Amino acid sequence: MRSSRAAQPASDITTLGPRRRMAILATCCLSLFIVGIDTSGVNVAIPSIGSDLGATPSQLQWVVDAFTLVLASLLMLGGSLGDRLGRRRVFQVGLTVFGIGSVLCSLAVSPEMLIGARMVQAIGGAMMNPVAMSIITNVFTEPKARARAIGLWGTAIGVSMALGPLVGGALVDGIGWEAIFWLNVPVCLAAITLTALLVPESRAAHARRPDPVGQLLILTFLATLTYGIIEGRTLGWSSVPVAGAFAIAALALMGLILVESRRREPLLDLRFFRSAPFSSSVVGAILAFSAMGGFLFLNTLYLQQARGLTPLQAGLMTLPMAVANAVFSPLSGRLVGDRGARFPMVGAGVMVLLSGLMLTQVGHATSMWYLGVAYLFLGIGMGLVNAPITNAAVSGMPRSQAGVASAIASTSRQVGISLGVALFGAIAFAGIGGSVAADLPDASHPAWLLMAACGVGLVVVGIVSTSRWGLSTAERTRERIQHEQ
Repeated sequence: MRSSRAAQPASDITTLGPRRRMAILATCCLSLFIVGIDTSGVNVAIPSIGSDLGATPSQLQWVVDAFTLVLASLLMLGGSLGDRLGRRRVFQVGLTVFGIGSVLCSLAVSPEMLIGARMVQAIGGAMMNPVAMSIITNVFTEPKARARAIGLWGTAIGVSMALGPLVGGALVDGIGWEAIFWLNVPVCLAAITLTALLVPESRAAHARRPDPVGQLLILTFLATLTYGIIEGRTLGWSSVPVAGAFAIAALALMGLILVESRRREPLLDLRFFRSAPFSSSVVGAILAFSAMGGFLFLNTLYLQQARGLTPLQAGLMTLPMAVANAVFSPLSGRLVGDRGARFPMVGAGVMVLLSGLMLTQVGHATSMWYLGVAYLFLGIGMGLVNAPITNAAVSGMPRSQAGVASAIASTSRQVGISLGVALFGAIAFAGIGGSVAADLPDASHPAWLLMAACGVGLVVVGIVSTSRWGLSTAERTRERIQHEQ
Protein backbone atom coordinates (compact mmCIF):
# COMPACT_ATOMS: atom_id res chain seq x y z
CA MET A 1 0.00 0.00 0.00
CA ARG A 2 2.84 2.39 0.84
CA SER A 3 4.49 1.82 -2.52
CA SER A 4 1.34 2.68 -4.46
CA ARG A 5 0.85 5.94 -2.54
CA ALA A 6 4.47 6.91 -3.20
CA ALA A 7 4.11 6.20 -6.89
CA GLN A 8 0.94 8.28 -7.32
CA PRO A 9 2.43 11.77 -7.26
CA ALA A 10 4.98 10.80 -9.91
CA SER A 11 2.15 9.80 -12.27
CA ASP A 12 0.18 13.02 -11.55
CA ILE A 13 3.12 15.20 -12.46
CA THR A 14 3.07 13.94 -16.05
CA THR A 15 -0.47 15.31 -16.64
CA LEU A 16 0.57 18.95 -16.20
CA GLY A 17 -0.03 21.41 -19.03
CA PRO A 18 2.82 22.74 -21.18
CA ARG A 19 2.93 26.17 -19.50
CA ARG A 20 3.09 24.64 -16.05
CA ARG A 21 5.86 22.31 -17.17
CA MET A 22 7.90 25.19 -18.55
CA ALA A 23 7.38 27.15 -15.32
CA ILE A 24 8.61 24.15 -13.32
CA LEU A 25 11.62 23.87 -15.64
CA ALA A 26 12.39 27.56 -15.15
CA THR A 27 12.22 27.20 -11.36
CA CYS A 28 14.55 24.21 -11.41
CA CYS A 29 16.99 26.02 -13.71
CA LEU A 30 16.93 29.03 -11.36
CA SER A 31 18.28 26.87 -8.55
CA LEU A 32 21.10 25.58 -10.71
CA PHE A 33 21.81 29.06 -12.01
CA ILE A 34 22.65 30.46 -8.58
CA VAL A 35 24.89 27.47 -7.81
CA GLY A 36 26.76 28.01 -11.08
CA ILE A 37 27.05 31.76 -10.57
CA ASP A 38 28.34 31.17 -7.06
CA THR A 39 30.83 28.49 -8.11
CA SER A 40 32.44 30.46 -10.92
CA GLY A 41 31.85 33.93 -9.46
CA VAL A 42 33.91 33.11 -6.39
CA ASN A 43 36.89 32.49 -8.67
CA VAL A 44 37.05 36.12 -9.78
CA ALA A 45 37.00 37.17 -6.11
CA ILE A 46 39.93 34.90 -5.19
CA PRO A 47 42.58 37.66 -5.26
CA SER A 48 40.38 39.97 -3.14
CA ILE A 49 39.58 37.19 -0.68
CA GLY A 50 43.25 36.33 -0.40
CA SER A 51 44.13 39.95 0.30
CA ASP A 52 41.32 40.63 2.79
CA LEU A 53 41.54 37.38 4.73
CA GLY A 54 45.27 36.72 4.40
CA ALA A 55 44.73 33.36 2.69
CA THR A 56 47.59 31.23 1.33
CA PRO A 57 47.46 29.81 -2.24
CA SER A 58 46.42 26.41 -0.84
CA GLN A 59 43.64 28.02 1.20
CA LEU A 60 42.41 29.84 -1.90
CA GLN A 61 42.18 26.50 -3.70
CA TRP A 62 40.19 25.13 -0.77
CA VAL A 63 37.77 28.09 -0.92
CA VAL A 64 36.73 26.73 -4.31
CA ASP A 65 37.23 23.02 -3.70
CA ALA A 66 35.59 22.85 -0.26
CA PHE A 67 32.31 23.68 -1.99
CA THR A 68 32.67 21.43 -5.02
CA LEU A 69 34.13 18.55 -3.01
CA VAL A 70 31.30 18.39 -0.45
CA LEU A 71 28.77 18.96 -3.22
CA ALA A 72 30.19 16.10 -5.27
CA SER A 73 30.28 13.80 -2.24
CA LEU A 74 26.64 14.37 -1.27
CA LEU A 75 24.88 14.73 -4.62
CA MET A 76 23.98 11.04 -4.89
CA LEU A 77 22.64 11.11 -1.34
CA GLY A 78 20.61 14.19 -2.22
CA GLY A 79 19.13 12.49 -5.27
CA SER A 80 18.14 9.40 -3.33
CA LEU A 81 16.67 11.52 -0.50
CA GLY A 82 14.47 13.28 -3.03
CA ASP A 83 13.27 9.98 -4.44
CA ARG A 84 12.52 8.72 -0.92
CA LEU A 85 11.22 11.72 1.05
CA GLY A 86 9.70 13.80 -1.73
CA ARG A 87 11.45 15.84 -4.37
CA ARG A 88 9.70 19.15 -3.69
CA ARG A 89 10.36 18.90 0.04
CA VAL A 90 14.06 18.09 -0.32
CA PHE A 91 14.44 20.76 -3.02
CA GLN A 92 13.07 23.45 -0.70
CA VAL A 93 15.22 22.32 2.21
CA GLY A 94 18.26 22.49 -0.06
CA LEU A 95 17.42 26.05 -1.11
CA THR A 96 17.07 27.07 2.54
CA VAL A 97 20.41 25.55 3.59
CA PHE A 98 22.16 27.07 0.57
CA GLY A 99 20.81 30.50 1.50
CA ILE A 100 21.95 30.15 5.13
CA GLY A 101 25.39 29.03 3.98
CA SER A 102 25.61 32.07 1.69
CA VAL A 103 24.93 34.42 4.61
CA LEU A 104 27.64 32.68 6.66
CA CYS A 105 30.11 33.04 3.77
CA SER A 106 29.48 36.80 3.63
CA LEU A 107 30.23 37.07 7.36
CA ALA A 108 33.54 35.16 7.21
CA VAL A 109 36.49 36.87 8.91
CA SER A 110 39.11 34.19 8.23
CA PRO A 111 39.92 31.68 5.48
CA GLU A 112 38.94 28.80 7.77
CA MET A 113 35.52 30.32 8.48
CA LEU A 114 34.90 30.93 4.79
CA ILE A 115 35.90 27.37 3.88
CA GLY A 116 33.54 26.00 6.55
CA ALA A 117 30.66 28.19 5.34
CA ARG A 118 31.28 27.02 1.77
CA MET A 119 30.77 23.47 3.01
CA VAL A 120 27.38 24.46 4.46
CA GLN A 121 26.46 25.94 1.08
CA ALA A 122 27.45 22.68 -0.58
CA ILE A 123 25.16 20.63 1.65
CA GLY A 124 22.24 22.72 0.41
CA GLY A 125 23.41 22.51 -3.18
CA ALA A 126 23.56 18.71 -2.94
CA MET A 127 19.83 18.68 -2.16
CA MET A 128 19.01 21.05 -5.03
CA ASN A 129 20.76 19.96 -8.20
CA PRO A 130 19.99 16.23 -8.54
CA VAL A 131 16.45 16.64 -7.21
CA ALA A 132 15.74 19.41 -9.72
CA MET A 133 16.95 17.18 -12.55
CA SER A 134 14.81 14.34 -11.24
CA ILE A 135 11.77 16.64 -11.27
CA ILE A 136 12.52 17.61 -14.88
CA THR A 137 12.94 14.03 -16.10
CA ASN A 138 9.61 13.09 -14.52
CA VAL A 139 7.80 16.13 -15.95
CA PHE A 140 9.13 15.71 -19.50
CA THR A 141 8.58 12.06 -20.35
CA GLU A 142 8.62 12.18 -24.17
CA PRO A 143 12.23 11.62 -25.33
CA LYS A 144 12.44 14.57 -27.72
CA ALA A 145 10.82 17.00 -25.26
CA ARG A 146 13.06 15.68 -22.50
CA ALA A 147 16.18 16.21 -24.61
CA ARG A 148 15.16 19.81 -25.28
CA ALA A 149 14.35 20.41 -21.61
CA ILE A 150 17.74 19.00 -20.70
CA GLY A 151 19.22 21.34 -23.29
CA LEU A 152 17.72 24.30 -21.42
CA TRP A 153 19.01 22.78 -18.18
CA GLY A 154 22.41 22.59 -19.82
CA THR A 155 22.02 26.23 -20.82
CA ALA A 156 21.51 27.16 -17.17
CA ILE A 157 24.65 25.23 -16.22
CA GLY A 158 26.78 26.71 -18.95
CA VAL A 159 25.50 30.28 -18.84
CA SER A 160 25.70 30.49 -15.05
CA MET A 161 29.26 29.16 -15.03
CA ALA A 162 30.25 31.56 -17.80
CA LEU A 163 28.44 34.60 -16.37
CA GLY A 164 29.82 34.00 -12.89
CA PRO A 165 33.11 35.86 -13.49
CA LEU A 166 31.28 38.81 -15.05
CA VAL A 167 28.67 39.09 -12.28
CA GLY A 168 31.28 38.37 -9.61
CA GLY A 169 33.66 40.96 -11.02
CA ALA A 170 30.98 43.66 -11.01
CA LEU A 171 29.98 42.85 -7.42
CA VAL A 172 33.57 42.69 -6.14
CA ASP A 173 34.47 45.99 -7.80
CA GLY A 174 31.27 47.77 -6.79
CA ILE A 175 30.63 46.39 -3.29
CA GLY A 176 33.11 43.72 -2.21
CA TRP A 177 33.57 39.97 -2.44
CA GLU A 178 30.86 39.43 0.20
CA ALA A 179 28.23 40.64 -2.27
CA ILE A 180 28.67 37.47 -4.36
CA PHE A 181 27.08 35.56 -1.50
CA TRP A 182 24.41 38.19 -0.74
CA LEU A 183 23.08 37.71 -4.28
CA ASN A 184 22.04 34.14 -3.48
CA VAL A 185 19.65 35.00 -0.66
CA PRO A 186 16.78 36.70 -2.57
CA VAL A 187 17.07 34.15 -5.37
CA CYS A 188 16.75 31.29 -2.87
CA LEU A 189 13.67 32.92 -1.33
CA ALA A 190 12.07 33.38 -4.76
CA ALA A 191 12.82 29.76 -5.75
CA ILE A 192 11.36 28.44 -2.48
CA THR A 193 8.14 30.38 -3.12
CA LEU A 194 7.86 29.31 -6.77
CA THR A 195 8.47 25.69 -5.83
CA ALA A 196 5.63 25.80 -3.29
CA LEU A 197 3.28 27.30 -5.89
CA LEU A 198 4.23 25.32 -9.00
CA VAL A 199 5.90 21.99 -8.26
CA PRO A 200 3.73 19.01 -7.24
CA GLU A 201 5.25 16.58 -4.78
CA SER A 202 6.64 13.39 -6.30
CA ARG A 203 8.58 10.35 -5.14
CA ALA A 204 10.05 7.26 -6.70
CA ALA A 205 7.71 4.26 -6.66
CA HIS A 206 10.39 2.36 -4.76
CA ALA A 207 12.73 4.37 -2.54
CA ARG A 208 16.27 3.12 -2.10
CA ARG A 209 17.55 2.12 1.30
CA PRO A 210 20.14 4.37 3.00
CA ASP A 211 23.76 3.44 2.28
CA PRO A 212 25.88 5.18 4.93
CA VAL A 213 28.95 3.01 4.25
CA GLY A 214 28.92 3.88 0.56
CA GLN A 215 28.42 7.57 1.35
CA LEU A 216 31.37 7.58 3.78
CA LEU A 217 33.63 5.84 1.26
CA ILE A 218 32.74 8.31 -1.50
CA LEU A 219 33.45 11.29 0.78
CA THR A 220 36.72 9.74 1.97
CA PHE A 221 37.92 8.98 -1.55
CA LEU A 222 37.22 12.47 -2.95
CA ALA A 223 38.48 14.35 0.12
CA THR A 224 41.79 12.50 0.45
CA LEU A 225 42.47 12.56 -3.30
CA THR A 226 41.88 16.32 -3.48
CA TYR A 227 43.90 16.95 -0.31
CA GLY A 228 46.87 15.06 -1.72
CA ILE A 229 46.81 17.00 -5.00
CA ILE A 230 46.43 20.44 -3.40
CA GLU A 231 48.86 19.99 -0.51
CA GLY A 232 51.45 17.92 -2.40
CA ARG A 233 53.36 20.96 -3.65
CA THR A 234 53.57 22.55 -0.19
CA LEU A 235 54.16 19.49 2.00
CA GLY A 236 56.08 17.41 -0.54
CA TRP A 237 54.71 14.63 -2.73
CA SER A 238 56.55 11.97 -0.72
CA SER A 239 55.62 13.43 2.68
CA VAL A 240 53.70 11.24 5.11
CA PRO A 241 50.45 13.30 5.02
CA VAL A 242 50.32 13.44 1.22
CA ALA A 243 51.39 9.84 0.59
CA GLY A 244 48.98 8.72 3.30
CA ALA A 245 46.15 10.70 1.69
CA PHE A 246 46.71 9.02 -1.68
CA ALA A 247 46.90 5.59 -0.01
CA ILE A 248 43.63 6.18 1.84
CA ALA A 249 42.01 7.37 -1.40
CA ALA A 250 43.05 4.15 -3.16
CA LEU A 251 41.77 1.98 -0.31
CA ALA A 252 38.48 3.93 -0.19
CA LEU A 253 37.97 3.45 -3.94
CA MET A 254 38.61 -0.29 -3.72
CA GLY A 255 36.32 -0.54 -0.70
CA LEU A 256 33.62 1.41 -2.52
CA ILE A 257 33.67 -0.93 -5.51
CA LEU A 258 33.61 -3.98 -3.25
CA VAL A 259 30.83 -2.74 -0.97
CA GLU A 260 28.58 -1.29 -3.66
CA SER A 261 28.85 -4.37 -5.89
CA ARG A 262 27.41 -6.49 -3.07
CA ARG A 263 24.55 -4.23 -2.00
CA ARG A 264 21.10 -4.81 -3.40
CA GLU A 265 20.35 -1.09 -3.46
CA PRO A 266 23.70 0.71 -3.48
CA LEU A 267 24.17 4.46 -3.37
CA LEU A 268 26.42 4.17 -6.43
CA ASP A 269 24.78 1.61 -8.71
CA LEU A 270 27.66 0.02 -10.58
CA ARG A 271 25.23 -1.58 -13.06
CA PHE A 272 24.82 1.83 -14.72
CA PHE A 273 28.43 1.70 -15.88
CA ARG A 274 27.67 -1.27 -18.13
CA SER A 275 26.15 1.33 -20.45
CA ALA A 276 28.86 2.93 -22.59
CA PRO A 277 26.87 6.18 -23.04
CA PHE A 278 26.36 6.47 -19.28
CA SER A 279 30.03 5.75 -18.53
CA SER A 280 31.03 8.17 -21.25
CA SER A 281 28.80 10.86 -19.76
CA VAL A 282 30.62 10.48 -16.45
CA VAL A 283 34.08 10.60 -18.04
CA GLY A 284 33.03 13.44 -20.36
CA ALA A 285 31.67 15.51 -17.47
CA ILE A 286 34.89 15.05 -15.49
CA LEU A 287 37.04 16.04 -18.50
CA ALA A 288 34.95 19.05 -19.52
CA PHE A 289 34.52 20.49 -16.05
CA SER A 290 38.14 19.84 -15.10
CA ALA A 291 39.03 22.09 -18.01
CA MET A 292 36.43 24.67 -16.96
CA GLY A 293 37.28 24.60 -13.25
CA GLY A 294 41.01 24.82 -13.85
CA PHE A 295 40.54 27.62 -16.39
CA LEU A 296 38.37 29.74 -14.09
CA PHE A 297 40.83 29.40 -11.21
CA LEU A 298 44.04 30.14 -13.12
CA ASN A 299 42.61 32.68 -15.53
CA THR A 300 41.39 35.04 -12.82
CA LEU A 301 44.85 34.99 -11.20
CA TYR A 302 46.45 35.60 -14.59
CA LEU A 303 44.20 38.50 -15.53
CA GLN A 304 44.20 40.25 -12.15
CA GLN A 305 47.70 39.57 -10.83
CA ALA A 306 49.83 39.07 -13.94
CA ARG A 307 47.98 41.54 -16.21
CA GLY A 308 46.80 44.01 -13.54
CA LEU A 309 43.10 44.02 -14.45
CA THR A 310 40.42 44.88 -11.91
CA PRO A 311 37.85 42.18 -10.97
CA LEU A 312 35.27 43.82 -13.25
CA GLN A 313 37.69 44.05 -16.16
CA ALA A 314 38.66 40.41 -15.64
CA GLY A 315 35.00 39.45 -15.67
CA LEU A 316 34.37 41.46 -18.85
CA MET A 317 37.23 39.63 -20.56
CA THR A 318 35.30 36.37 -20.19
CA LEU A 319 32.21 37.85 -21.89
CA PRO A 320 32.94 36.04 -25.20
CA MET A 321 32.86 32.76 -23.29
CA ALA A 322 29.55 33.66 -21.65
CA VAL A 323 27.90 34.71 -24.92
CA ALA A 324 29.10 31.60 -26.76
CA ASN A 325 27.87 29.41 -23.93
CA ALA A 326 24.45 31.07 -23.98
CA VAL A 327 24.13 30.64 -27.74
CA PHE A 328 25.41 27.09 -28.09
CA SER A 329 23.79 25.47 -25.03
CA PRO A 330 20.20 25.50 -26.38
CA LEU A 331 21.51 24.69 -29.84
CA SER A 332 23.20 21.63 -28.39
CA GLY A 333 19.93 20.52 -26.77
CA ARG A 334 18.13 20.73 -30.11
CA LEU A 335 20.95 18.87 -31.85
CA VAL A 336 20.80 16.07 -29.29
CA GLY A 337 17.03 15.80 -29.68
CA ASP A 338 17.10 15.85 -33.48
CA ARG A 339 20.39 14.20 -34.48
CA GLY A 340 21.91 12.56 -31.43
CA ALA A 341 24.86 13.35 -29.19
CA ARG A 342 27.90 12.68 -31.42
CA PHE A 343 28.21 16.02 -33.20
CA PRO A 344 27.87 18.28 -30.11
CA MET A 345 30.16 16.08 -28.00
CA VAL A 346 32.92 15.85 -30.61
CA GLY A 347 32.51 19.54 -31.43
CA ALA A 348 32.91 20.39 -27.75
CA GLY A 349 36.13 18.41 -27.58
CA VAL A 350 37.58 20.19 -30.62
CA MET A 351 36.76 23.61 -29.16
CA VAL A 352 38.31 22.81 -25.77
CA LEU A 353 41.40 21.45 -27.54
CA LEU A 354 41.82 24.63 -29.61
CA SER A 355 41.32 26.86 -26.58
CA GLY A 356 43.89 24.94 -24.54
CA LEU A 357 46.46 25.09 -27.33
CA MET A 358 45.96 28.83 -27.74
CA LEU A 359 46.38 29.44 -24.01
CA THR A 360 49.75 27.69 -24.02
CA GLN A 361 51.07 30.78 -25.82
CA VAL A 362 49.95 33.40 -23.29
CA GLY A 363 52.43 35.79 -21.71
CA HIS A 364 52.56 39.18 -20.02
CA ALA A 365 51.85 41.07 -23.24
CA THR A 366 49.46 38.71 -25.05
CA SER A 367 46.85 40.57 -27.08
CA MET A 368 43.45 40.84 -25.42
CA TRP A 369 41.90 39.95 -28.79
CA TYR A 370 43.90 36.71 -28.82
CA LEU A 371 42.69 35.89 -25.31
CA GLY A 372 39.12 36.70 -26.32
CA VAL A 373 39.23 34.17 -29.16
CA ALA A 374 40.60 31.48 -26.82
CA TYR A 375 37.81 32.23 -24.35
CA LEU A 376 35.27 32.13 -27.19
CA PHE A 377 36.37 28.63 -28.21
CA LEU A 378 36.08 27.41 -24.62
CA GLY A 379 32.61 28.94 -24.33
CA ILE A 380 31.46 27.16 -27.50
CA GLY A 381 32.84 23.87 -26.19
CA MET A 382 31.19 24.18 -22.79
CA GLY A 383 27.93 25.22 -24.42
CA LEU A 384 27.93 22.14 -26.63
CA VAL A 385 28.90 19.62 -23.96
CA ASN A 386 26.21 19.86 -21.27
CA ALA A 387 23.18 18.55 -23.16
CA PRO A 388 24.80 15.34 -24.51
CA ILE A 389 26.35 14.59 -21.11
CA THR A 390 23.11 14.97 -19.18
CA ASN A 391 20.92 13.27 -21.77
CA ALA A 392 23.24 10.26 -21.96
CA ALA A 393 23.17 9.92 -18.19
CA VAL A 394 19.38 9.70 -17.84
CA SER A 395 17.86 8.73 -21.20
CA GLY A 396 18.90 5.08 -21.08
CA MET A 397 17.78 4.52 -17.49
CA PRO A 398 14.35 3.55 -16.11
CA ARG A 399 12.43 6.60 -14.85
CA SER A 400 12.44 5.16 -11.35
CA GLN A 401 16.23 5.64 -11.29
CA ALA A 402 16.19 9.21 -12.62
CA GLY A 403 17.24 10.74 -9.30
CA VAL A 404 20.23 8.46 -8.84
CA ALA A 405 21.37 8.61 -12.48
CA SER A 406 21.12 12.40 -12.67
CA ALA A 407 22.92 12.70 -9.33
CA ILE A 408 25.84 10.69 -10.68
CA ALA A 409 26.00 12.98 -13.72
CA SER A 410 25.93 16.08 -11.48
CA THR A 411 28.53 14.51 -9.20
CA SER A 412 30.83 14.01 -12.17
CA ARG A 413 30.66 17.72 -12.99
CA GLN A 414 31.59 18.72 -9.46
CA VAL A 415 34.35 16.11 -9.28
CA GLY A 416 35.68 17.58 -12.50
CA ILE A 417 35.71 21.11 -11.10
CA SER A 418 37.44 19.95 -7.90
CA LEU A 419 40.09 18.03 -9.81
CA GLY A 420 40.56 20.88 -12.27
CA VAL A 421 41.21 23.45 -9.54
CA ALA A 422 43.50 21.04 -7.70
CA LEU A 423 45.45 19.75 -10.71
CA PHE A 424 45.73 22.97 -12.72
CA GLY A 425 46.68 24.89 -9.57
CA ALA A 426 49.27 22.30 -8.51
CA ILE A 427 50.85 22.24 -11.98
CA ALA A 428 50.99 26.02 -12.35
CA PHE A 429 52.12 26.79 -8.78
CA ALA A 430 54.93 24.25 -9.12
CA GLY A 431 56.55 26.53 -11.70
CA ILE A 432 56.33 29.71 -9.63
CA GLY A 433 59.67 30.53 -8.05
CA GLY A 434 59.07 34.16 -7.10
CA SER A 435 55.73 35.93 -7.31
CA VAL A 436 52.49 34.88 -8.98
CA ALA A 437 52.39 38.12 -10.95
CA ALA A 438 55.84 37.55 -12.47
CA ASP A 439 55.87 33.79 -13.03
CA LEU A 440 52.27 32.64 -13.61
CA PRO A 441 52.02 33.23 -17.40
CA ASP A 442 54.89 30.85 -18.19
CA ALA A 443 54.21 28.51 -15.28
CA SER A 444 50.63 27.95 -16.45
CA HIS A 445 51.59 26.58 -19.90
CA PRO A 446 51.72 22.91 -18.78
CA ALA A 447 48.27 23.33 -17.21
CA TRP A 448 46.87 24.59 -20.52
CA LEU A 449 48.35 21.53 -22.23
CA LEU A 450 46.34 19.44 -19.77
CA MET A 451 43.27 21.40 -20.82
CA ALA A 452 43.99 20.55 -24.46
CA ALA A 453 44.29 16.88 -23.47
CA CYS A 454 40.82 17.10 -21.90
CA GLY A 455 39.54 18.24 -25.29
CA VAL A 456 41.08 15.19 -26.99
CA GLY A 457 39.45 12.97 -24.39
CA LEU A 458 36.05 14.51 -25.12
CA VAL A 459 36.42 13.73 -28.83
CA VAL A 460 37.19 10.09 -28.04
CA VAL A 461 34.29 9.85 -25.57
CA GLY A 462 31.89 11.38 -28.09
CA ILE A 463 32.79 8.85 -30.78
CA VAL A 464 32.77 5.77 -28.54
CA SER A 465 29.53 6.60 -26.72
CA THR A 466 27.56 7.13 -29.93
CA SER A 467 28.90 4.13 -31.83
CA ARG A 468 26.61 1.21 -32.65
CA TRP A 469 28.31 -0.84 -29.95
CA GLY A 470 27.93 1.95 -27.40
CA LEU A 471 24.21 2.40 -28.03
CA SER A 472 23.62 -1.34 -27.84
CA THR A 473 25.21 -1.46 -24.37
CA ALA A 474 22.77 1.22 -23.19
CA GLU A 475 19.78 -0.81 -24.36
CA ARG A 476 21.06 -4.00 -22.76
CA THR A 477 21.75 -2.18 -19.50
CA ARG A 478 18.27 -0.67 -19.37
CA GLU A 479 16.64 -4.04 -20.01
CA ARG A 480 18.80 -5.74 -17.38
CA ILE A 481 18.03 -3.15 -14.72
CA GLN A 482 14.30 -3.35 -15.41
CA HIS A 483 14.44 -7.14 -15.28
CA GLU A 484 16.32 -7.13 -11.96
CA GLN A 485 13.94 -4.67 -10.30
